Amino acid sequence: MSLQGRVALVTGASRGIGRAIALALAEDGADVAVNYRREAEEADKVAAEIRAMGRRAFTVGASVDDYDACVTMAKLVGDALGPVSILVNNAGIASRGQSVADTDPGEMQRVMGVHALGPFYASKAILPQMRTQARGDIIVISSIATLHHAARGAPYNMGKAAGEALALTLAKEERENGVYVNIVAPPLTDTDMGQRLAKARGTAAIHDLDKTAPFGHVCSPQEIAAVVRFLVSPQNTYVSGEKISVHGGG
Repeated sequence: MSLQGRVALVTGASRGIGRAIALALAEDGADVAVNYRREAEEADKVAAEIRAMGRRAFTVGASVDDYDACVTMAKLVGDALGPVSILVNNAGIASRGQSVADTDPGEMQRVMGVHALGPFYASKAILPQMRTQARGDIIVISSIATLHHAARGAPYNMGKAAGEALALTLAKEERENGVYVNIVAPPLTDTDMGQRLAKARGTAAIHDLDKTAPFGHVCSPQEIAAVVRFLVSPQNTYVSGEKISVHGGG
């Protein structure tokens, strides 16, 4: 178990990609803190699955766009499981698909708060613990949206681009502390958010897109988790400051 003895914190881990990552890291031997904002019951289910693998789990409710909440979360996780050496900044929300002219400023603040400020706050809060460990890993879950910056998505595009800028900056700052920092960018993925996005684009069910998707299927959360597993594993000794776009070449 390549992550034996390490503690991971995954934000937004009660469902979707975050849940898949939390379970994958536990399978590889890590003890995992499951962060959630509202879905306490779902987070408890994820924690139960982790414990069933023989790993320790801890659930912690916190909004990542609140710095004080992130500081409290870092302390609670450290006290419960020990110093965090893997942080996956996964928490995210969708924007409403409006043009810049029609976007409510409040929506911009909410989306930027989660995608831009959230990874900054969580990373800042966890770094003192991470620097005490032999190795640290920070992953920012971004999106292939930053490859093309489609119209009617300014809050989301801007938030994800800011998260990537943070990761690339951190990779340079924390290398001397043994911390690897990387970006994983999913495409449309079979999650609750992905299913809503597919319907908003006129598709009744997300798997109706399988026939036109690379390799015959829409991306799954487990396929994103597999990339994260490699990046934080001992097999990765030299990849840092990189963005991996998981789009099947499509």
